[in-house]
Amino acid sequence: MIRIETTATGGASALIAGIARGGNVTSRLVLCALLLGSASIAGAEQLPLWEAGLGAGVLSFPDYRGSDRRQNYVLPVPYFVYRGEFLKADRNGVRGIFFNSDRVDLNISVNASAPVDSSDNPARQGMPNLRPTFEVGPSLDINLWRSAALRQKLDLRLPVRAGITLESHPKSIGWLFTPRLNWDIADIGGLHGWNLGMLAGPIFGDRKQHEYFYSVAQQYATADRPAYEAKRGYGGMQFLAAMSKRFPSFWVGGFVRYDTLSGAVFADSPLVRQKNYFAGGIAVAWVLGESSRKVEANE
Repeated sequence: MIRIETTATGGASALIAGIARGGNVTSRLVLCALLLGSASIAGAEQLPLWEAGLGAGVLSFPDYRGSDRRQNYVLPVPYFVYRGEFLKADRNGVRGIFFNSDRVDLNISVNASAPVDSSDNPARQGMPNLRPTFEVGPSLDINLWRSAALRQKLDLRLPVRAGITLESHPKSIGWLFTPRLNWDIADIGGLHGWNLGMLAGPIFGDRKQHEYFYSVAQQYATADRPAYEAKRGYGGMQFLAAMSKRFPSFWVGGFVRYDTLSGAVFADSPLVRQKNYFAGGIAVAWVLGESSRKVEANE
């Protein structure tokens, strides 16, 4: 199976599959991807071929990992589920069924970040603005364990992404490797339809990736912001939990994420103003339509 992951994988864990950076388009994509399905991970049942809807969400994130400037967003949130024979968009992401393995999926992992206006960020005043970025690469997902009733599963996910800036002349910003453990639980605590997803894992980046966000060139050095050259290596840890439920006519979900940059190779950069922080968001979407055709789906 080949799946295209955005920053999330749907349902309760839709928020947690690939949130590699806070406070940018990544956070905005999170809410869009979060709505890719919310069915239980239990056995097969008859479900509509497609469902569609629209809602709104509220997010709170820093400008970038380590920034002490926080942004709050109120955003539209699309809801879409498609359960075709060869193409699916549901709680497991958007994927084409090219090969089917009981324990291993080969996915495409996608991530993005929004621009940062340096004039609005005290740590970056006088420096070039951060351009929006786009990241894409393969992810090998391995199922380590699942319960007999398929209401719980534990996956190891191994995405590697290359990043570029989104501008008239795009520039490479290096590579990221974000291995993580992902634990999905359906009907948490006996609450029917409530799905919980949890993720934890380190982030590793090459020199160009860390340089883009955390280096300070000599010409931008000040008395309070000395020149700094970021190195490749460990970039901190992320922990995330998300919960969601699909009601007959609407969907609701939320998440909270904790980041720590303690021990990161760029933790001493003058652009890092906080090493530990929380981010989060909530969303509601109304299901506006669904197909009359039903298909068997195991979600």
